[in-house]
Amino acid sequence: MSNVYTRITRDGLWTNNIVFAQVLGMCPTMAVTSTATNGLGMGLATTAVLVVANMIISAVRHLVSEEVRIPVYIVIIATLVTLVDVSINAWAHDLYKVLGLYIALIVANCAVLGRAEAFAAKNPILPSGMDGLMMGLGFTFALTSIGAVREILGAGTLFADAHLLLGPVFSFMEMKLIPDYKGFLLMVLPPGGFLALGFLIAGKRIIDRRNAARAAQVPAAEPVAS
Repeated sequence: MSNVYTRITRDGLWTNNIVFAQVLGMCPTMAVTSTATNGLGMGLATTAVLVVANMIISAVRHLVSEEVRIPVYIVIIATLVTLVDVSINAWAHDLYKVLGLYIALIVANCAVLGRAEAFAAKNPILPSGMDGLMMGLGFTFALTSIGAVREILGAGTLFADAHLLLGPVFSFMEMKLIPDYKGFLLMVLPPGGFLALGFLIAGKRIIDRRNAARAAQVPAAEPVAS
């Protein structure tokens, strides 16, 4: 069982990462990652939907017929997104003003419905919840990384205004990395998102190839003579 959860963790965070491997969820990835704070907020909202949606869909998978499963999944996801939307509006209104429409568009995120169909509809509740958590954290990692690259190069800061958007408890994350930095405007504009995404995907593939080459060089264990 531990091997199953290890594989789920590895797939969600790295091997099958929603952004860096599957290249899904490009709408919020490009739209809200002008700062690391925005990326973190959007990623956590999506993670909440992924975890609960996977667990509910896993629980009802034997009660839903094949013919209507997709509409049922979409209704479940839309209900959860609505709850997340109104919750962020109520308790993190400044973040809600920044993310705006893109919270509601979690419903249209292919990754959420994709995990419901590919994993939750075929597995028990706990592994499905773990899959949603790891996929969500991988998505959060990707959005935060892209936002961090764009924010550092664009403004010389990291997690700017975190205390306003995420709450006072996150104020420790705010950093001014490059004092008196004039900024690189391109990185905070839409083209900067594509540049950051492209370089990060390229970096992941380089790491994967090096790991694969290193694994191939490890000699196989010789059989023990009887």
